[in-house]
Amino acid sequence: MNHFSDTCLAGRTYLVTGASSGIGQASASLIAACAGKVILGGRDLERLEQTRAQLDTRTEHILAPFDFTDADAAAEWVKGLAAEHGLLNGVFHSAGTELIRPVRLTKQEHLNTLFQASVFGAFGIARALAQKNVASDGASVVLMSSVASSTGQAGMTAYAATKASVEGLVRALAVELANRRIRVNAIAAGAIKTAMHERLTRNSGEAATLEYEKAHLLGFGEPQDVANAVIFLLSDASRWVTGTTMMVDGGYVVR
Repeated sequence: MNHFSDTCLAGRTYLVTGASSGIGQASASLIAACAGKVILGGRDLERLEQTRAQLDTRTEHILAPFDFTDADAAAEWVKGLAAEHGLLNGVFHSAGTELIRPVRLTKQEHLNTLFQASVFGAFGIARALAQKNVASDGASVVLMSSVASSTGQAGMTAYAATKASVEGLVRALAVELANRRIRVNAIAAGAIKTAMHERLTRNSGEAATLEYEKAHLLGFGEPQDVANAVIFLLSDASRWVTGTTMMVDGGYVVR
C-alpha cells in the first residue's frame, strides 16, 4: 500500500543500491509508485531485472549493476551515472551484508567484506555527490544503519562497527553538504523480515527467534516499513531534517 501521493517524487531521479532484494527492492518499488525514476544498483543483474519488472512503468528505470569494493570505484560509478542520466535528486544506499561471528574468530577478510559495501560504498557515493554536476542542490541522501550501532549484542561486533561508522559519516557529511541544502540522514532498522533476516535466524531455534521478536514491541518489521521512512526522507516532507538517524525498529531500542 502506498501511503504517499503517487506523484510526490515526479520528475526526479533516485539511485537505490541493494535494489535486488529486501529493503532496497521495497524502497525502489515505492519510489517508482510515487512517480520517481529509479536507478537500480546491485551486484546481481538478473535480480535487478526482476526488480525493474515489478516497478511502476510511468517512467523508465535504469539498471546499474555494481559490486562495491572501495570508495574510489564507487565515486567514479556514481559520477558516471549522473553524467549519463542527469543530476541525482536523491540516493538510498541500502547495499550491505551481515555477519554474526564472535570477535575472537573475526578476521581481516570479514572486516573487508562488511566495510566495503556499508562504509566504503557510502563514502564513495558521498564523495561523488559533493562534486559538481552529480547531485542537485536540495538533494537527499539516506544511508542504511541498524539498531546494532547503539545496542550491544554478542557476535555483532564487526557489524555494529560498520553501522556506527555509517552514522558518524552521516553527521559529518550533513554539515559538509549543508551549503547546498543537501540533506543526509540514516535509518537504523530493527529486525526486518528479509532474506538476510532469514539467514540470521535460521539456526537460532524457534524459542530464541520468538524471544527476539518479543524484544521488538511491535514485532518484526516488513521491508515496506523501512521503505515508508525512506520516502519521507527523500521527499520534500523532510526538508528540515538532516544529520539524524531515524529509528525504525518496532520499539527494540527502548526495551
